[in-house]
Amino acid sequence: MSGALAVSARLAWRNLWRNHRRTLIMLAAISIGVWAMIFMSALMRGMTDQMVRNGLRTLPGEVQVHAPGYRDDPSVANSMAWPQGALLSALQQPPVQAWSARVRVPAMIASERESRGVTLLGVDPASERALGSAPHADEISEGRFLEGPGDDGIVLGAALARKLDTGLGKRVVIMSQDPQNNVADRGMRVVGLFRARLEGTEELYAYTGRQPLQALLNIGDEISEVAASAGDYRHTARWAPALVSAAGPQLEVKTWRELDPYLGTMLRVQDGFSLIFMVVIFAVLSFGLVNTLAMAVFERVREIGLMQALGMRPGAILRLLLLESLYLLLLSLVAGNLAAWLTIKPLERGIDLSIVAEGMAMMGLGTTLYPALAWSDMLFSTAVVVLLGVLASLLPAWRAARLDPVQAINQV
Repeated sequence: MSGALAVSARLAWRNLWRNHRRTLIMLAAISIGVWAMIFMSALMRGMTDQMVRNGLRTLPGEVQVHAPGYRDDPSVANSMAWPQGALLSALQQPPVQAWSARVRVPAMIASERESRGVTLLGVDPASERALGSAPHADEISEGRFLEGPGDDGIVLGAALARKLDTGLGKRVVIMSQDPQNNVADRGMRVVGLFRARLEGTEELYAYTGRQPLQALLNIGDEISEVAASAGDYRHTARWAPALVSAAGPQLEVKTWRELDPYLGTMLRVQDGFSLIFMVVIFAVLSFGLVNTLAMAVFERVREIGLMQALGMRPGAILRLLLLESLYLLLLSLVAGNLAAWLTIKPLERGIDLSIVAEGMAMMGLGTTLYPALAWSDMLFSTAVVVLLGVLASLLPAWRAARLDPVQAINQV
């Protein structure tokens, strides 16, 4: 059996190159299709990743822990105690890579001329950086970010500073409510301005140290929420149950999919669209593959009839033609995957789309698109091509195997 398969493999390879021009054209067509599948998947994955990551930086965190009722009424009256016991232990163990406890309350911020509503975040800069939710160094357009949980300065978004007609070094007044619903206010100096990929984020958030905000609101060491991350937003269901168990019934633990169903839906849509896109592209290419093999069978009717007359079984003929198809598919996959890798890798540093910045912002994206090449997409496209390609090859191969030897040899 192994000897017969080896002979079939050699014959299939030689037959593939008997009409090298047709083979090269088909190779080019399938390779371009494979490249298109992977390239478009990388673009869609990059867009989805950016939307989700921007959303997680707005939430932020892959999993959040709150006191019951906080999400319906995000006030200091629904604060929670600092993590301790089983919850603290779960936060400090793998797969959790980073976590942060913050005070997050609605507030009014007023300058000399204007006032705006914001979400005021009292944070520990070190833990927020580890979580990936604090503005990066290159996003601080003026001044600095907070230096520690006791920093009593305030960092505003550049767009918010423009709306308030204020700037670096100026004082603003923060107003919120304490647990007794009394107005708590305090003057703070602007120590930094940050820029975000989305201008709406710049207008929404203001950062200050956690401890000064706790003192202002008179809540002691209590916090509004705990955010945790394991570095892979796609698989939070694997480790979130451990936090749910550690937190107990007195706290509410939610994943980002539950906190923002829109982002979760976008992720599912992207994955489904990638599958549909791959299947449609190769379904179109499979017509060319079927045509190529059908023509190869039509040109070699007498040859196939002669092989049958010399004792080659129909199953061997079927195997021979399927091997030719498989060779064609594998060569195309190598060329298409290589072309995709060579074209996508240089673009992972970013594609500038500032010319359509407003449209990108409407989709929750920044002005730079970062394609994301994933090995899973390449493997998936390979599986789609091989499966559909072999299925498309079955009909002409099956017809060739059923030829009558006498009629095939006598065909002119």
